[in-house]
Amino acid sequence: MASESVNLPPGFCFSPTDEELILHFLYSKTSLPCHPNIIPELDLSLLHPWELNGKALSSGNQHYFFTKRKENRSTKNGYWKEIGVTEPIVSSSSDDKVGIKKYLVFNLGEAPQGTETNWVMQEYHICSSGFNTASCGITRGRRKSNQSRSKWVLCKVYEKKRSQSKQDVNCYNDDDDSGTELSWLDEVYMSLDDDLEEIISLPN
Repeated sequence: MASESVNLPPGFCFSPTDEELILHFLYSKTSLPCHPNIIPELDLSLLHPWELNGKALSSGNQHYFFTKRKENRSTKNGYWKEIGVTEPIVSSSSDDKVGIKKYLVFNLGEAPQGTETNWVMQEYHICSSGFNTASCGITRGRRKSNQSRSKWVLCKVYEKKRSQSKQDVNCYNDDDDSGTELSWLDEVYMSLDDDLEEIISLPN
């Protein structure tokens, strides 16, 4: 499916919100017969993160692609490891929980003794409990089963930088803002909503 990858014209930046990734890309992929194919399908097990450029939809240092949902996210020389952070994605128009976002880091070597790298993946899932898409401007026909809808995930992969300034990240905001000694994992936790009680109280 790499031949279907899209190169953005000069000056264009693909920078959708989490809500847009769920409702306008992932939901269309899993529910519509003819879905927009600007984001290609890739087999996560066949590619290392540094091989995504030219195969995924790339914008800045971010690489977007669809892949089949797997518990084992191993590649030839490494594996993607979940870090235990799951962030809810809530519709701005209806306050419905429309999906979740998981954070993973790429490790070289065999689990569980791999060496952590600076490559990070945000994995987007459709909310398994369903949601009202009418309020989001999406009209759907016959509802697919949760099992069918959960077959695909949308991935955003990027490499964390250590010395990038704020002026360099106006097109995307997943890079470090300064040269501090915080690990990327610390920054992931710090970037989450401060109101943890509100997150926990959201419906499953």
